[in-house]
Amino acid sequence: METSVCVYCGSRDGASPAFAAEAEALGAGIAARGWRLVYGAGDVGLMGRVARAVQAGGGDTFGVIPAHLRSLEVGKEDLTRFVVTETMHERKKVMFMNADAVVVLPGGAGTLDEFFEVLTWRQLGLHAKPIILVNTEGYWDALWEAVESVVSQGFADGSLLSFVQIVPDAAAALAALEG
Repeated sequence: METSVCVYCGSRDGASPAFAAEAEALGAGIAARGWRLVYGAGDVGLMGRVARAVQAGGGDTFGVIPAHLRSLEVGKEDLTRFVVTETMHERKKVMFMNADAVVVLPGGAGTLDEFFEVLTWRQLGLHAKPIILVNTEGYWDALWEAVESVVSQGFADGSLLSFVQIVPDAAAALAALEG
């Protein structure tokens, strides 16, 4: 059975060219290892970059998109598997259930939503899948400070911090997945 990696990331490229470069490096690395990409099926922003890099490397792609986002995120229908759901909740469930691990690249509110959902599920003991946060150019520093504050202020056990592995780049994320 192949390894399936769910990637959460932005539907935009973001301000730094490093975000796009890391998305492409992650996609190329997934393909080179013979792993399957599971993602939001968009062909825009970092999502599109990851998917196109996997495809360029001959890799397997599994995209899941809700019907209402097909035009907004330019649903990438040339994937190995393209699934259309009715709701965002269904999209997230299908993506997560078809993945062995989660990698989070820079992104916006949707990426944060996806990250916190899988982190919460992990905290509740609903899964033990690796969650890897790719902190390109310190993008997630403020987020992680907020998570640490949740713990230091007594709203979560310190174990919450151990559920996420923070890495600086795609190469480190791929190494963590191999380990």
